[in-house]
Amino acid sequence: MRIIGFNFTKISIEKLKEASELKEQLKVNTKIDVPELKEVEAGILKTKEDIISAKFTYGVDYDPDFAKVEIEGRILITVEPKIAKEILKQWKKKKMPDDFRIFLFNIILKKSSLKALHLEEELNFPLHIPMPSFKKEQK
Repeated sequence: MRIIGFNFTKISIEKLKEASELKEQLKVNTKIDVPELKEVEAGILKTKEDIISAKFTYGVDYDPDFAKVEIEGRILITVEPKIAKEILKQWKKKKMPDDFRIFLFNIILKKSSLKALHLEEELNFPLHIPMPSFKKEQK
């Protein structure tokens, strides 16, 4: 499996209330959804493999209703024809083979998390993933 295309189609970040208004501990939840998988005709691309297009949504919710980040996009992946048939067969039941699902979700997580971190930094939100930091050694 190889990625031959990746693009964002929607990027939205919204602050719903000010940090000073928060009365509870902030909880951050992320979610990934793949509402569509389909085979794509190669067109100008010459490949012996089949091409699968996956539409995705990635979200970061800051509860209680502090802020949210929503990212949508599409990924094109080349897959061996035999594996592509199995993926599309399982997709009819809204399921995916584990190897493909893990590969797909890791791509979405990597690309979308980086974009979300950049946006969170721009709007001064708490980052949804802890960044590495130095700490004084305890004696």
